[in-house]
Amino acid sequence: MSSQLPPVWSKIARHEMLPETTHDERARFNFLANLNKFLSASVSPGNKIAYERRVRPRFKQQHGRDFQTRDEVRQAMKTDPHYQTWSALRRSAMEMRQQAGRSLTLRQAYVLAAKAQQLSARQPHTLRLDPSVKPPPYLAAVDNHLMPGSYHTELIEGDVSAAANYDAGLFVTTGGMLGRLNDGGGKAIAKWLRETHPDFQPKHILDIGCGLGHNVLPIAQAYPNAKVIAIDTGAPMLRYGHARAQALGVHNVVFMQMDAAKTTFEDESFDWIQTTMFLHETAGKAIYDIMREIHRLLKPGGLTLHIEQPQYTPDMDLYEQFIRDWDAFYNNEPFWSKMHDIDPLELMTSAGFKAEHFMQIGVRAVNDLDDGKAKTDEPEDHGRTPVWNVFGAWKK
Repeated sequence: MSSQLPPVWSKIARHEMLPETTHDERARFNFLANLNKFLSASVSPGNKIAYERRVRPRFKQQHGRDFQTRDEVRQAMKTDPHYQTWSALRRSAMEMRQQAGRSLTLRQAYVLAAKAQQLSARQPHTLRLDPSVKPPPYLAAVDNHLMPGSYHTELIEGDVSAAANYDAGLFVTTGGMLGRLNDGGGKAIAKWLRETHPDFQPKHILDIGCGLGHNVLPIAQAYPNAKVIAIDTGAPMLRYGHARAQALGVHNVVFMQMDAAKTTFEDESFDWIQTTMFLHETAGKAIYDIMREIHRLLKPGGLTLHIEQPQYTPDMDLYEQFIRDWDAFYNNEPFWSKMHDIDPLELMTSAGFKAEHFMQIGVRAVNDLDDGKAKTDEPEDHGRTPVWNVFGAWKK
């Protein structure tokens, strides 16, 4: 049925920085979006069947007990042919997605760099690059989610190709779940905050790990009188994000190259500090360093929120933990498991926040492609879900 298919790539919002695509490139993106949907909705459920009917009974027979850890589940499932097939196809789909996006951006890399420079010239003071800032070693060593060169690699002067690849391909990876501008996370958190805390009117907002800025722009639009700063260590992301913001007419965001664990801002500089799908790409120690920095930067009465993967808890089924861990082993997300295992309350209190001011909530995604009618009971593709997991705290 057509209602079960992901939106075609032509539904993506056009803006001046989005790479141009040929018919064949769009067809390739649409094929990959449908392949991802097929794998998550039709093939992935077979893993649970294999687990219950073959793998788990065999393990009990061999060991005289049930599984005790998700790693035991993983080791046992690795030998199952259905899981092997699904896993190989999923890995191949991501590799193809990255190569498809990379090829279309590299063939127009110089054009995109020139566009970014022209657009940024409209408001040059809101892009502040610092060549002395380098990606942290844990980030520089990994091609995150199989993206060649990750977020920071520069191939030409003024390069924005990595960000252009991300912007064009994220729609494919998520099957359009994040909306026409891939900004569903930012829209969701801004909508939740305005509805649940209408009296909270932040004047200074910091977005950490902003990437190309797709989630910070809805926040800036929701609070147009606020001064918004978006930081990242990847210069290509910041160049593209700044130009994209100009193209979309959002002018109250300053894009700055900075390490989140050691910023140069003064104490108590911000009313609201936000991260969106960022912490799971930081190393275990860095997460705590960043959270302490957030506590330092937040004003009394301020708020920090973090959209992230749901935590593994004792009441989460071991199979569920195992299947969510796929990205850690096969999608170049080496810190994924660590983020799942962290107790967010302990993370926040260790940084100085008080337990009574901690919150963990579910925030419904905002998707302008489905008019907010996404079903929460649709098959979930390991963390890509219509309801976001959010934790954070007020600083009182």
